[in-house]
Amino acid sequence: MLKKFPDTIIIIQAILLVFIALTWLIPAGEFSRVEIDGRMIIEPGTFTKVDPSPQGLGAFFMAPIKGFMSAAQIIAFVFLVGGAFTIVTRTGAIDAGLQYIIRLSEKHPHYKNWVLPLMITLFSLGGATFGMSEETLVFVLITIPLALTLGYDSIVGVAITFVGAGVGFAGAFINPFTIGIAQGIAELTPASGMGYRIVVWLVMTTLAIVYIMRYAHKIEKKPEASLVHNIDQSRDQSLGLHSDNLELTRSRKLVLMTLMLTLIGLVVGVSYLGWYINEISGLFIGMGMVASLVSRLSADDTIKAFVAGAKDMMTAALIIGLAKGLVVVAEDGKIIDTILNGIAGGTRDFPAYVNVQVMFAFQSFLNFFVPSGSGQAALTMPIMAPLSDLLGISRQTAVLAYQFGDGLSNMVIPTSGILMGVLSIARVPYHLWMKWMLPLFLILTLVAMLMLLPPILMFEW
Repeated sequence: MLKKFPDTIIIIQAILLVFIALTWLIPAGEFSRVEIDGRMIIEPGTFTKVDPSPQGLGAFFMAPIKGFMSAAQIIAFVFLVGGAFTIVTRTGAIDAGLQYIIRLSEKHPHYKNWVLPLMITLFSLGGATFGMSEETLVFVLITIPLALTLGYDSIVGVAITFVGAGVGFAGAFINPFTIGIAQGIAELTPASGMGYRIVVWLVMTTLAIVYIMRYAHKIEKKPEASLVHNIDQSRDQSLGLHSDNLELTRSRKLVLMTLMLTLIGLVVGVSYLGWYINEISGLFIGMGMVASLVSRLSADDTIKAFVAGAKDMMTAALIIGLAKGLVVVAEDGKIIDTILNGIAGGTRDFPAYVNVQVMFAFQSFLNFFVPSGSGQAALTMPIMAPLSDLLGISRQTAVLAYQFGDGLSNMVIPTSGILMGVLSIARVPYHLWMKWMLPLFLILTLVAMLMLLPPILMFEW
């Protein structure tokens, strides 16, 4: 009997061996690509077999460094944001704010019931409108202590941000990084089909809220039922949430205001100014500096806090780099296009209501190799759009199958650097996350399959 589940890094290395084996088993092949609006787009009908490029023992040892090089920007982002947040934490402002929430919920118990639904909805809107993804690495640093403060556990803290943004991403109605790109490639009007997608978003967000709330209430009544009870016991003590000395002083209020303005700036910058990792990193470094000044931390204490926060992100950074190495091996082995061509070509003999499910399953499978919404859109939609015409499926429905396959699987696949990074920050083992997440994932998958049928059987959009 297995006494201890393998560490996340061991899991990633085992998957790496599988990927290397696949480069020997799957023939190498490539599509021709053209650059359109800065994106490399596949030309349908151009698939050709190329010289095999099987990856050997050297790939096993080289994949980690290649993964780090490929994910260098996100890894640096994790270190910098972790350091900046620790400066804010060191001021005592976050703990004091959480203590205030405790007192408020004790005076007005009905307020507490609205905290989780409201926050999950807000993060879901972030996923649905501007493709919130990497940003969850930032917010989880806030929602985990918030969840513990409210009497829940760290899985709830992760779910508020990661699952909230994830269901929004999967059920997005205007996300420019997934739907925008996919519709552009499929030659559809931008933002078309939004009415039905809003219904999809509402359904998925509601399911996530109900699932998370049921678990949260269970943990509130019986804390030892938590899957991460032992982990949270030590974490809760380290947070100092039960100290009587956490007064919400003027300086701490200014720090919290700085944090709030930073988060507002993040949303505005990403939504309207085209910000990405570089700008977000600079924003949070600035937040840390302002927090240090208004709380009158010494320069020495500020640097020590920043370094300590960056150290805490070491495991998350390692996992993100290693997970990215898996994708590098599949790309170097030239097997992704072969998989794409084979599955796309095998759907012609089924009725439309079956083919759309095959497309959904294919997108989910491919996401294991290409865990990037925009990357997968550029990779698959040049094939799926014309293929949907041949199969009697509208291009809007093909885009919907793509966004379901990409968005839902991101919440469970170990090749997602964001998922593995968030779990590492939260200190939630992958197998415990899967034990909690799998029922919700299966429910969402079933609902996605059902939501794909009306555009096939009932109406054309």
